[in-house]
Amino acid sequence: MSGMGDGYVGTAQDAVRIRRLEKQREAERRKIQELKTKSASGEGQPGLLQFGSGTSEILETAFKKETVGLVTREQYVEKRVNIRNKIEEEEKEKLQKLQQEEEELQLQKRKKRKVKGNSRLSFADDMEDGSEEEDVENESLEPKRFTCGKFGKDPTVETSFLPDSEREAEEQAERERLRKQWSREQEQIKNEPLQITYSYWDGAGHRRVIQVRKGDAIGEFLRAVQQQLAPEFREIRTTSVENLLYVKEDLIIPHQHSFYELIINKARGKSGPLFHFDVHEDVRTIADATIEKDESHAGKVVERHWYEKNKHIFPASRWEIYDPTKKWERYTIHGD
Repeated sequence: MSGMGDGYVGTAQDAVRIRRLEKQREAERRKIQELKTKSASGEGQPGLLQFGSGTSEILETAFKKETVGLVTREQYVEKRVNIRNKIEEEEKEKLQKLQQEEEELQLQKRKKRKVKGNSRLSFADDMEDGSEEEDVENESLEPKRFTCGKFGKDPTVETSFLPDSEREAEEQAERERLRKQWSREQEQIKNEPLQITYSYWDGAGHRRVIQVRKGDAIGEFLRAVQQQLAPEFREIRTTSVENLLYVKEDLIIPHQHSFYELIINKARGKSGPLFHFDVHEDVRTIADATIEKDESHAGKVVERHWYEKNKHIFPASRWEIYDPTKKWERYTIHGD
């Protein structure tokens, strides 16, 4: 075995113990060698320990000096253990001293960095003077410079485009209030009386006047007309409301439309406006082709059977069903 003389005689347990101690010693030797290498690369700093030969060589030299001549097995083991412990203690002391020096060196470096950092962060105007009054002034000003105040809202910034639940609720409430107000106003308009001049047409005109509400539908108007004309015309008494037609400005108005709808939409017919229900003529003394004539003609109430029999003859030949989507650009009285 390594480090054993030729005259040594020992048991297997001693050999195992010696191997274990040698492994521990070798591990500590590597650790000390690493520190020594690190200290050698530190630009030759003073105060660092320099090491000589390896630990195994020192142990072997000291052990040979102590075991000159014949020794017993117990003496051999005891001397080797004592030398080993002594060397380990010395190495531990050297390691502790080296670590202490390393810590002191790191502390000095940190202090130097701190001093340099403070000089870079100085807000003094004159770096060379370095008077105590300026240092005190800088120390009192520095916390103020780095103190962050509270952040708040800027009242001058436009924020109307941002979502706001309270504002949206107020707008929704205002829209609902305006909608209800508009509905009430429209109901009042629908309940207003409307006087209509019409003519029962059976080939000749029989003009009458009747009053209904603006919200009434054409079918309700024709029912009132039937009641008004029934005493005078036998064919009206025997027919139904569905067989009566209301023709206004050469357009047959279906029963489901209301006068309110014609008025609010400013509906136009072929020969005049559909939202005027009186009769008046344009009495201008000077005709102007650039201004549309303002004439309103009496609407006609016609029995359907008569219309089917005479729709090829004027004026029934001009009549057609009212279409709200169709726009009449100019009024015509004769022809298409």
